[in-house]
Amino acid sequence: MMTVKDREGNELEITDLEKAIKQADTYRKYSHYNEHFVKVDTTQLYWQDLYEKLVAIKTNIDNKNK
Repeated sequence: MMTVKDREGNELEITDLEKAIKQADTYRKYSHYNEHFVKVDTTQLYWQDLYEKLVAIKTNIDNKNK
């Protein structure tokens, strides 16, 4: 198990890195084209940030295993 800090400073426990990356990848692609959904746009930024952090962790692990 590992932890990662989200963009709000909360620590998230990651038990399955591959699954977490897939989930974050899916959620970061959701968007609305209506100006009334500003909160959703912020949520999209949240998932993009988390996705990038998770991919960086995976890249570091993969590089260590070479």
